[in-house]
Amino acid sequence: MTAKQTAASPAVFAYFRPEALTFLRNLARHNDRAWFQPRKAEFEALLKEPMLSVIRKITDAMMDFAPNHVRPAEKCLFRIYRDTRFSANKLPYKTHVAAWWTHTGLEKTSGAGYYFHVSPKEVIIAAGAYMPEKEQLAQIRHWLLDHHAEFRKLLQRAAVRRTFEEFEGNALTRPPKGFPCEHPGLDLIRCRQWGLAATLPAATALQPDFAATIIRSFRIAVPVVDALNTPIAAAQAPRKKVLFGLP
Repeated sequence: MTAKQTAASPAVFAYFRPEALTFLRNLARHNDRAWFQPRKAEFEALLKEPMLSVIRKITDAMMDFAPNHVRPAEKCLFRIYRDTRFSANKLPYKTHVAAWWTHTGLEKTSGAGYYFHVSPKEVIIAAGAYMPEKEQLAQIRHWLLDHHAEFRKLLQRAAVRRTFEEFEGNALTRPPKGFPCEHPGLDLIRCRQWGLAATLPAATALQPDFAATIIRSFRIAVPVVDALNTPIAAAQAPRKKVLFGLP
């Protein structure tokens, strides 16, 4: 890129312009390729590049409090394109932009991690295990058998209660197969997701301190995310080799 091109390029800040929310509102009204494709460059300038800038600023801060979740910004950013293969909803585009920081070594949408999205209606900041895989679901539930009390204390911390609400949990109506019917942590064990979420006005994304707002929230959620990843990481840890029948 030449100096002249650099000077002509708009600066990318770690927050959004009002036109970004307008673009998403228009996308919701015209959710088809005929509308989006001629405006793809506009999408990238108004939404994709600022989003990457926000992600990078957050990731830099996470080096201090969540280093196991640090990954390239492009790996955190969700595509704007919807996966319509197994959905009755065939609209091709999402009407929000989102990012997810998973734990190193885990798949993009599994384990416990950090998330936020921006839509014309709201900003969502969340942390926890939203779509754990089948094995991870079992690992967390077995961990909760012995650690439900300490996990509940993490959810009840004053800073957490001021900042977040708990996920509803998408709970089963009955205890999972193989788990006791009477257990003091059964309300947690029946859940299929665990974590925290906060809903803020969409205008939050337009503020220069937008990234800082997300960073503050993520810091508060660290003990909850780490706790949920503890049994998953333990299950993935390589076992010691046995030598001559001895551990």
